Amino acid sequence: MHTRTRRYHHGDLRAALLTRAEDTLREKGPAALSLRELARDLGVSHAAPSRHFKDKQALLDALALTGFERLTAVLGASRDGVGETFAERLDAMVRAYVGFARENAELLDLMYSIKHDPEASDALREAEQRWSDLVVRLIGEGQAQGQVREGPMERVGLPVFATLHGYADLAVAGMLPPEADEHGLDDVIAFILRGSAPA
Repeated sequence: MHTRTRRYHHGDLRAALLTRAEDTLREKGPAALSLRELARDLGVSHAAPSRHFKDKQALLDALALTGFERLTAVLGASRDGVGETFAERLDAMVRAYVGFARENAELLDLMYSIKHDPEASDALREAEQRWSDLVVRLIGEGQAQGQVREGPMERVGLPVFATLHGYADLAVAGMLPPEADEHGLDDVIAFILRGSAPA
């Protein structure tokens, strides 16, 4: 047992625990997560995870935090090589968000449920803020270019967030009709563009 435990250097065990926890989350849901089970899966002592996570909640918080960091990276990268117009950048960002949601359904669910917890850490709140800031910045740039209607961000941005998040939720839950799978996202993007266009 001890020879296997030594395979993990300080940072490696934390990363391995998060990776294995995400696999478990994807396969069985958050209720199945247990630090003791993760330790057994990784072949380390049952006390080893406590050096990185004091309890299951700390592990879930860390998973949510890495989820928001990954989502921000995916959305930020969606701008690479895309044109300058609001329509082109919105198209890329919406597709990136829905792609992330489809590939990480359980993780996204966890991210949003933990974010609303009154005990959520400042780091988690800041990580969530960073991804939503990307969308806010996109809308602000669209307004500056005259491609998005004027108005306060909470009025102009809310329908964009709601439509984006709502479509992703339906896609992940398998609630879209089969015929919507092919053109549904195109229609949603066109709808957002019409709704946010200058009057």
